[in-house]
Amino acid sequence: MSDGLEDVGVPTGAQPDAENPGWYSWGDFRKHSFAAATGRLLFKPDGPGRGIARMFPNESHMNMGGSIHGGAVMSFIDMALFAGGRCAGITPGHFVTLDLTTHFLARGKVGIPLDAHVELVKQTRSLVFLQGVVKQDGESCYSFTGTLKRIKERNGPA
Repeated sequence: MSDGLEDVGVPTGAQPDAENPGWYSWGDFRKHSFAAATGRLLFKPDGPGRGIARMFPNESHMNMGGSIHGGAVMSFIDMALFAGGRCAGITPGHFVTLDLTTHFLARGKVGIPLDAHVELVKQTRSLVFLQGVVKQDGESCYSFTGTLKRIKERNGPA
């Protein structure tokens, strides 16, 4: 079994994003889905064992203090585990988040893209271990670790 650190390139089904050269997406999320609240999710490979995912925080992501809401940040990081993780070499399959730990290092600002730099630490037959940092305008704002679990059957749409 591969250690998962080969440079796998762009995940299956991804298309180049016309408005953001060098970035890819799977298109827009289903309207009214929770994921749609995050907005457009972009991603790209970043070398062997690494991927980057991007979100564009706007006023709908703000907390009452004028920063990006922690819930919006954690939702983005959760999605980045999958999109960035696929770019980093996660074996194709269906996964669910087993755990996610986030450290809030600095306040995120609206109007400046957030980039989650995802590193594939290890994968086994059923588990994937990832870590990374979210940067905004070159500054580290959040660090994270997460574990994904492979599942045999995915849920159908509600």
